Order: sequence, then structure tokens, then C-alpha cells
Amino acid sequence: MNNFGRNLALWVIVALLLVALFNLFQPSGNSSQRGMQVAYSDFLNEVQQGHVRDATIQGRIVSGQLQDGRTFSTYTPEDPQLISKLTEKGVRVVARPEESDVNPLFQILISWFPMLLLIGVWVFFMRQMQGGGGRAMGFGKSKAKLLTEKQGRVTFEDVAGIEEAKSELEEVVDFLRDPQKFQRLGGKIPKGVLLVGPPGTGKTLLARSVAGEANVPFFTISGSDFVEMFVGVGASRVRDMFEQGKKNAPCIIFIDEIDAVGRHRGAGLGGGNDEREQTLNQMLVEMDGFESNEGVIIIAATNRPDVLDPALLRPGRFDRQVVVPNPDVNGRERILRVHMRKVPLASDVEPKVIARGTPGFSGADLANLVNEAALLAARTGRRTVGMHEFEQAKDKVLMGSERRSLVMSEAEKRMTAYHEAGHALMAISEEECDPVHKATIIPRGRALGLVMSLPEGDRYSKHKSKMNAELAMAMGGRVAEEIIFGADKVSNGASGDIKMATDLSRRMVTEWGMSDKIGMVAYGSNDQEVFLGHSVTQSKNLSEATAQAIDSEIRSIIDTAYQRAKKTLTERIEDLHALAKGLLEYETLSGDEIKSLLRGDPIVRDRPDEPVNQGRGSVPTSGRPNPRPETGGMQPAPSGA
Repeated sequence: MNNFGRNLALWVIVALLLVALFNLFQPSGNSSQRGMQVAYSDFLNEVQQGHVRDATIQGRIVSGQLQDGRTFSTYTPEDPQLISKLTEKGVRVVARPEESDVNPLFQILISWFPMLLLIGVWVFFMRQMQGGGGRAMGFGKSKAKLLTEKQGRVTFEDVAGIEEAKSELEEVVDFLRDPQKFQRLGGKIPKGVLLVGPPGTGKTLLARSVAGEANVPFFTISGSDFVEMFVGVGASRVRDMFEQGKKNAPCIIFIDEIDAVGRHRGAGLGGGNDEREQTLNQMLVEMDGFESNEGVIIIAATNRPDVLDPALLRPGRFDRQVVVPNPDVNGRERILRVHMRKVPLASDVEPKVIARGTPGFSGADLANLVNEAALLAARTGRRTVGMHEFEQAKDKVLMGSERRSLVMSEAEKRMTAYHEAGHALMAISEEECDPVHKATIIPRGRALGLVMSLPEGDRYSKHKSKMNAELAMAMGGRVAEEIIFGADKVSNGASGDIKMATDLSRRMVTEWGMSDKIGMVAYGSNDQEVFLGHSVTQSKNLSEATAQAIDSEIRSIIDTAYQRAKKTLTERIEDLHALAKGLLEYETLSGDEIKSLLRGDPIVRDRPDEPVNQGRGSVPTSGRPNPRPETGGMQPAPSGA
């Protein structure tokens, strides 16, 4: 909108200048200055009567003054006798050359106006194609944007949950504030800092906070902005970016998603002459070449450090790597408090409880959680956001939105209820499984029903016995269907459970060395890409006998989990019926309510539309806030089934 306003103002000024030039080049004489218009016959009568004092002849226009002081003007035909008639009556005659009505300069301007207009339109469109860079052919100019306090200054107070990463960057802030402190002792600050972490952990925000703390210019650019279809453009933009940095030193240049331009060289087509590799070569030279870049610190961010070129990570370039992980429970609490500053909270909101129930959430996930809770409160007309809205928002983020409009038959509801009851009962029976947080047969997202488990706390590793327990829980849904409805009446709702069990078992065998038969040997997949010199080939690193042994061991692990689930559910058939009946009656049950049903106690709810809150959240143990198949999601039938 600002560019449009500037362009509109430019053309308005051009139009006003043209109008001014038109008025400037207008002929000075006009009809109003020549006096009153009279007929030619009346003019001749005045001459015959001797009333005309003087006359000025200019072409066929005769103007002059009468004896009484009045002025006149008339248009004459071709009359050769006119001069003699005037001189006979003693009229003073003045002759002037004929003038054009239009100034010659204005005629030249009019003739050149179409060409000037075409040139102006061409310049306008070229500027638009170059992103308003100010030059019609500015392909090689850097697209780095200089952020100032107008865009909002960010400091370390606005960044929470990543205290270790902040402490790593405090040294950079000290150098930018007082470079002499380090230079007196011969110390050199790292030229490049690489921020590595999963998406949404706050890498960009952390880089901005460094510039805000040091109060220095902050240039930001994306790695994809360097790459163009023309070879050499990216390298030119790198040179221009460093030139801008040197002029504003000390400063920070932030390159987001550097893996777009910093990938391993020699792995693509075109050898070493393609545009991306030329751009990377120029960046390597600028960061550690003959020219000094004192005061210019490069901060880059990526979530794929494994694909970066080794030359980019060596000392002298990005010689300091700062890991920005997902926050722990204390970090999540601090992040929630930061995002809750702008939200009116009810008195029952406890950030510590919400943080304890959201392990694995990143900073962006927590911001989305607070926003969803605020939207839910606004939708229901509330003035504050309460704990109930945060619980609903958490369920929406984890399990997806409820699809109450989906019409299910009573038979499908009954099968879904027993399927989810099988998952929930196995989770309760297996000591290594995480406690059940919630079970529902209301369709959410792509699943017809879900059982969500709650880890007791943040978990960074998982042992074999827990994996076997999770596999038994995953088999609980299919086993419950077989026990209640028979082997011929099972549904395809266990497809997600089977896929999860297969993937987990394969990793146990091929990656984690948890099979006595296969041993502690790592086997990659047959289509794994590996680097061999400067080329990428497809490696088939499994023999046929080994592949058969791996498949046999995966089948054995899954069959063992299946038999384990079948034994447990057969022994606890009455509990299975009680849970399924409760799900059909209430549709959604919390972990405490499931325990109450198994004890035979009645269910008491504070709110009729929601299960009792446990005060804890639920997330998959994989760490990502998405529902996973092992939590017992009964998947709908695929199209065409």
C-alpha cells in the first residue's frame, strides 16, 4: 500500500507540472486585452467619421483606440484599401507580424509527450519487477531488509524458554557493545553464529533480540533470496549484502533458512557452475577472505544442519553453533507467561499446569495454543480467557477440531467405542504406558476416535520395555474388535495402529539394536541417499537374506504385542464392556473418569459438556503436538473402500 501511494503521488506531481507548463507556454495576448469586438462595417463608419485615433494591424486582426479612449478589435477581410482609408483620416497605423495561438515550446512538448509517457511506463514496470529496489536493472542488489525500532525492538526479555542459547549469545552482545574489551587481549569474536533447532523454537526471535540488546543495525534476508535463474546474480547479492554491512558496522546480518543456499556442494546437477554453488562460494570468500569484515557478525538459522557444506561450518566462518531446542517444563511456563501478557486471563488460569501438560511443544506451538484459547473465549462471548478455554484449545491443537456434524450409525459408534476402550484398557494395564488423559469417540481431525496418553514429564529417551508396552497398546483396538465382533467383522480402523507398530518395530530392529537375532547393526533403507565423492547414488546395503531376517523379526515383535493384548483384554472382558458402555453414554471420558468406571464409581462432572479436568495436558511421547496412531486413533475408511 505504501508503494502504491508513492507511485500515485509521483504521477499526480507529473500531471500538475504538465498543467503548469501548459499555462506557462500559453500566448500572452488574448481577446480580452484587445477591447470590445465590433463589426467590420461599424469599424469603417468610425473611420469615415474620424473617431479612430490609432489602429494596430496584426494579420487580419485590427485593434486600436477611439478618440473617446475606448478600445476595439475587429476581424478584417482581404481589403487592400484599408491602409489608404486609415491614412486619409489621419489614423496612426502600427503593423505587427502574425503570431500563432500556441507557443512553439509547447508544441515541441506536445510532440514528445507520447514518447516520454512510454519511457515513464517502462521505468515504472521495471521498478515493480525489481521489487521496488529503486533501479530498473538492480538484479545484483541485495534484498536484505534493515529492521529498525519502527518494526518493534526485541530484547532478551521477550525471549523465554531457551536460557542456554541466550547465554551463548551474550558474548556477541558484549562484543558489539564494547569491541575493545576483547581486542585488547587479542581475542576475536566468532564471525558467524549458526542457530540450529526444530521449527518454531524461536531462532529468528533470538537473533533479533541480540540486535536489540546491542542496539545495532539488523539486516535480515532469507537464503532463497540469493538464488535466481541467472548465474552470478546470487554472488553479486552476497557482495552487496556485505558491502551494506561494512557501511553500517557494527551490525548483524541474519540469514534465515541458510540451507537453501548452503547445501553440500557437488550433490546437484551442473557440476560446480550452477547458481546456488556460485552463491555459496562467494559467501565463503566474504566470510573468511582477504578482506576484513570486522564488526559484521553473521547469524544464520536452519533446522537441517546435516545438509550444510562442511566448508561453511569450519572455524573462521560459522565457527559457533548454538542449539535452540524445544523448551522444558520451566521454559514452557515462561513462554506462556510472555504470550499471556496481551490476553485477559481469568483467575483460575495456571500457566504451570498448562506447561506441565504440553511437553514437546515449541514456542510457536505455545503461542498458537494461547491464540486458540483467546479465539474460543471470544467466540462464546467471554471477557476473560479461563482454564476451560485453554483445555479446549489444547485438545484442538493435539487431536484436531471436533466433527460433530459427521453422522455415524449406531453400529459404527459401538465398534469405535470398543476399539478405543481396547486402547485405553491396555494403556491402564501396562505399567510402562503413559497414563491415559482422555478417550473420545467424537470424530476429531481424520480419526473417528482417539485415546490420548499423558507422559509424567519431559522424556528424552525411551527403553525397550516401554516400546513393547506401546506396541501392545496399539494392538488393543484391533484385538477388542476381534473379541467382541469376531475376526470376520473387524474394520479398517486399525490401519494407523498397524502402520505405527510396523514403523516402531522396524526402527527397533534396524536402528536401535533391540533384536537379539539381528544384533546391534544399523541397517538403512534400500533407497537411502549417500554421498560418494561428488555424486549421489542409491545404496542397496541389505542382502536378500538379511532383509528376510529383518522382516521376520518385525513380524515376531508385532505378533508378540498382539498376543499380549489379546491375553490382557480376554482376562479383563468385563472392564472392556464397562469402558465401551461409558464411551457410548458420555462420548468423552477423562483419565480419572475411566478409573472411576473401572472401580464401579459414578461419574460426577462440574460441567456437563466436558469431562473432569485432570490438571494435566496430553501430548504424544514423540514430542510433536500432533495426534499419533499409537494413542489409539481409529482411522476412517479410505475413499473407495
